[in-house]
Amino acid sequence: MTPAASPADHPRLPPAKTGILIANLGTPDGYDYWSMRRYLNEFLSDSRVIDLPRWKWQPILQGIILTKRPFSSGANYKTIWNEEKDESPMMTITRDQTESLRARAIAEWGDDVMVEFCMRYGNPSTQEVVGRMVEAGCRRIVFLPLYPQYAGATSATANDQLFRALMEQRRQPAVRTCERYFDRPDYIGALAASVERALDGQKPAKLVASYHGMPRRYLLQGDPYYCQCQKTSRLLQERLGWEDGIIDTSFQSVFGREEWLRPYTVEHVADLARQGYSDIAVISPAFASDCIETLEEIQGEIREAFEHAGGERFTYIPCLNADPEHIDVMMNVIRENITGWV
Repeated sequence: MTPAASPADHPRLPPAKTGILIANLGTPDGYDYWSMRRYLNEFLSDSRVIDLPRWKWQPILQGIILTKRPFSSGANYKTIWNEEKDESPMMTITRDQTESLRARAIAEWGDDVMVEFCMRYGNPSTQEVVGRMVEAGCRRIVFLPLYPQYAGATSATANDQLFRALMEQRRQPAVRTCERYFDRPDYIGALAASVERALDGQKPAKLVASYHGMPRRYLLQGDPYYCQCQKTSRLLQERLGWEDGIIDTSFQSVFGREEWLRPYTVEHVADLARQGYSDIAVISPAFASDCIETLEEIQGEIREAFEHAGGERFTYIPCLNADPEHIDVMMNVIRENITGWV
């Protein structure tokens, strides 16, 4: 039986595609005051990041914090800004990751896949990109937040934003969210290879694995992030074949007055220098892309704390970024989640 023809006014439907969407934290559009204020307002208004009651937090945020912090944060971003492309390094790197991933995905699955990226905060927004993918014909979307370790303030809020974007779609695609990948052998192998490459086979007196911090209270409330960071460090040490005690786990980017996960990286590296560790390296396994926390905080404030305390040799090991082994990890995660869809 021949199917009935669609009415003449029926909307045109594009050929069905499967989407692959990677999500990074986000970046301001510029380092000027208003760009920074918009970005910080969105970021610090997220209840997954700051879980204080809105009636208590918003007057503080909209008052003194968003009056002063855009100036200091903008000055920090200016020191690392990609002036050639007029964007932050995270934007440049995430785009490079996406282009590499797109080339791999099309080579394996053909033109019926669509690979894009979005930012949890700032542009391109999750809502914008999801809308564009649905309009292009994506009936299914695999969603990969670029956070190896799960945390409510990273992976969960990225998923939250995806679900909000889906609520706006009349023709809602099926979605699969990828789980954390902090203990995958391929990810640990890529980290180990980056250490060996950066250190040229030499072993530092200490390798400090510095992870983004969070309030200690979140751990006590059940967030698994701290434990996953500790396991990543342990697996990295085992993969490198190094003795116990050579890798230390610490946490950076402390914000506010309450206690965060310890030890704090900026204090820990200074303590190491005072203890006689003159040669250390620092790696950031929680970041999939180099960003303000690595390019400015680690290579600025944290390096200075180590050297001021008497340290001599400080080596920063870059994030995995668009390294082919990192793209391999992403492809493996996506391949496992896209099964049956392509």
